[in-house]
Amino acid sequence: MANIDGELRCPGVLWYVCGRSCQEKGRNAVADEIHQVSTTPKQRTMKIGAMAELGENAMGAEAPHGLTPRYRDVQAQAQLAEQIGFDSYWLADHLLYRFPPETPENGCWEAFSFLSALAATTSRITLGSLVACTSFRNPALLAKMADSLDEISDGRFILGLGAGWHKPEYDAFGYPFDHLASRFEEALAIILPLLRGERVTHHGRYYDTDDVVLRPRGPTTAGIPIWIGGKRPRMLELTARYANAWNTVWHKTAEGVKSVYPNMLKACEAVGRDPKTLTLTAGTFARVLAPGEARKEDGPAIQGEPEEVADGLRAFADIGVEHLVVIIEPDGPNGLLGIERFARVLELFDQ
Repeated sequence: MANIDGELRCPGVLWYVCGRSCQEKGRNAVADEIHQVSTTPKQRTMKIGAMAELGENAMGAEAPHGLTPRYRDVQAQAQLAEQIGFDSYWLADHLLYRFPPETPENGCWEAFSFLSALAATTSRITLGSLVACTSFRNPALLAKMADSLDEISDGRFILGLGAGWHKPEYDAFGYPFDHLASRFEEALAIILPLLRGERVTHHGRYYDTDDVVLRPRGPTTAGIPIWIGGKRPRMLELTARYANAWNTVWHKTAEGVKSVYPNMLKACEAVGRDPKTLTLTAGTFARVLAPGEARKEDGPAIQGEPEEVADGLRAFADIGVEHLVVIIEPDGPNGLLGIERFARVLELFDQ
């Protein structure tokens, strides 16, 4: 790929890491260097994940397939994220978006089908749902699907769960939209003991099981890690009572997390849980600017040169966030450009 002066430069991640032309070193040699650096185990102060969008119009205007990510695009994104050193890779669980009149209708790929394929085509990076809607699937089946993903990924799956919120997709697919928190609580009463290896008989208001058990089992027999995303009092209480981690999104700065964390402390106090045993996770947007690229002052993303973005991420770690999930801008062709630019951010963050 030529730059504006006609010099051949490494695209994306190669340029950001080596800062030299491919003519000086050769593409293969540079790529080998990056692979060696990015796959070296590091003790991070905070884990960092990348999140992909599965909906139509999810990729930038330069995308070769229009604006809809195809599976091969998502696979390439996950593999690149793994190569440059991200700790995790996440997919949202939606079926359809309708926000008229601005966005009359956007469809989405089914998240668990894509996660299963990614589990088979990656080897190190943790995969997760952010978050899986418990009312889209029978809770016992959802537990079975999560356990199968645990097997395919060899223990690299985190099950993020939520109650759901977008009524148009419920209406379109025929799912009930009433009593979402109550349905969520009842689903947890089935999902969590199943993943711990228990047999579950449950006859509730919304769900029924009769001596259900997960057999065979994936490698994480003690229970797949459970993240719960929510901000209302009842969801916070359920998080404090049942989850391994609380996920709060989308915060441009660490101050946003600090402002809502007291609500979780109250929930932990109400159920008698030590908040230190509940992992704090968060979500943000980030945009690494290319040389000469203008800032979007009103945008939701941490933005700037790699040093500025790394500092923005570090602020989350400084307040106690243990795992940060980042929606990365810009997308670029095949959704890779933002991930490529992030290589230098990760390198700086680890220093």
